[in-house]
Amino acid sequence: MLPFHQPDRLEAGCDEAGRGCLAGPVYAAAVILPPDFFHPWLNDSKQVTEKQRDELRRIIEQEAVAWSVARAEPGEIDRINILQASFLAMHRALDGLGICPEFILVDGNRFRQYTDVPHLCVVKGDGKYAAIAAASILAKTHRDAEMYRLAGLFPPYHWEDNKGYPTAAHRDAIRLHGLTEHHRRSFQQLPQGEQLALFTR
Repeated sequence: MLPFHQPDRLEAGCDEAGRGCLAGPVYAAAVILPPDFFHPWLNDSKQVTEKQRDELRRIIEQEAVAWSVARAEPGEIDRINILQASFLAMHRALDGLGICPEFILVDGNRFRQYTDVPHLCVVKGDGKYAAIAAASILAKTHRDAEMYRLAGLFPPYHWEDNKGYPTAAHRDAIRLHGLTEHHRRSFQQLPQGEQLALFTR
């Protein structure tokens, strides 16, 4: 895990969570880490346990030079598509830092230019750069917390387990109960060829 790409610049890592879900917002985080930051657990959020993620979230939020988490809503995803909504959430997270980074490291292979700040897209960057890994932890934990909250309001969809992803249990609930206001209507909610009664809870 590399600490920085350009250590002589104020560098922010940026990542998103929830792009492939059928329901819920897409979240993004931006993190600027101090030069001496290190934690042995820090990695791509998918490579650490939920308990480790929660502890890393606490440490990152306490020790980061700056951090911010933002989201784009299901309606925005439907209106502008999930890729553009991911960029929107990332830009909102960068806006929320309070200080403007001099360089941005972005997980993935595409990004929409943020003001005049130079950036680098890094495929699987959340496993390569500490600031991207930190952003992936914050985006994932904040999104999971929101899906736990929504699960209490919409128990048939089992969002406490699937976090809005297209599991069999989630799709069975869609077949039985239809879509909620939190589902992304532009997404294929059921397998191709299967009809969905679009009533809303």
